[in-house]
Amino acid sequence: MAKTLYRLTDKKMIGGVCAGLAEYLDIDLSVMRLIFIGLWLLTALFPLAVFYIIAWIVIPEAPSGS
Repeated sequence: MAKTLYRLTDKKMIGGVCAGLAEYLDIDLSVMRLIFIGLWLLTALFPLAVFYIIAWIVIPEAPSGS
């Protein structure tokens, strides 16, 4: 069965994008958030912030049963 990327609203801090990516990539949520913050600081905030907002809009919310 193929993996599907969803935003996880039950584990979200802002939009659930990092939680969804962590589950999809099968890594710890805290590690994913640290990677995201590190990249956010390295890219001078703006590019990764734009990526996050676009991902928040494009990635569908997880079905309520999962």
